[in-house]
Amino acid sequence: MSIFGAEVIGTALLILLGNGVVACVLLNLSKGQNAGWIVITFGWGMAVMVAVLAVGQFSGAHINPAVTFGFAVAGSIGWGDVPEYLAGQFVGAFIGATLVWLAYLDHWRETEDPGLKLACFSTAPAIRNPVSNFITEVIGTFVLVFGVLAFFADEATAATGLGGLLVGLLVFGIGLSLGGPTGYAINPARDLGPRIMHAILPIAGKGSSDWSYAWIPVVAPLVGGVLAAGAFELFYPS
Repeated sequence: MSIFGAEVIGTALLILLGNGVVACVLLNLSKGQNAGWIVITFGWGMAVMVAVLAVGQFSGAHINPAVTFGFAVAGSIGWGDVPEYLAGQFVGAFIGATLVWLAYLDHWRETEDPGLKLACFSTAPAIRNPVSNFITEVIGTFVLVFGVLAFFADEATAATGLGGLLVGLLVFGIGLSLGGPTGYAINPARDLGPRIMHAILPIAGKGSSDWSYAWIPVVAPLVGGVLAAGAFELFYPS
């Protein structure tokens, strides 16, 4: 399987299961409505685990431009491969978001709050402060990318498939500890791809796609990923 195909499948699975759990918890008349933050963070962790285990053997399952940039900075992949990774990630995000919309098709019209509908596609800050929100996303993505680089520096971890479980648990932990301020996008494709689909899809009663905030969950994770790669190279020299 090509890098592009693997990243499409992996990112689609990530968004389908990740945004799917958000929709399950937030949308009216869902059987999981009001299940809470623990369910959302655990669901996202499992989404990451499934995606990594599904396509890790083909592309490394970056499923996140911040991870791709981090790996390129660390020298784990060539810069020439980056466009193929990014293309697969965004196409997968478009597909995953569309599948979430279809899976909960009858629940959009039953949910009055447009903010809850947007939350099933992309993130928004609890307190809107661009500087603070940017810093939070940088920190969360730093932890993610540094952790991924450290996990997969051990060839035995990658060979046994344990890496998928570890990365899923890492994302679970990031959500529990750092997700409160911004909803922990920590992934440009995870946020921007579904946000674009929110703007395009005929979602009943949807409101704004909040484009004034959209740059933060794109730029901040890329900064966090590059900083993590630099720190990894400093403390774990090859």
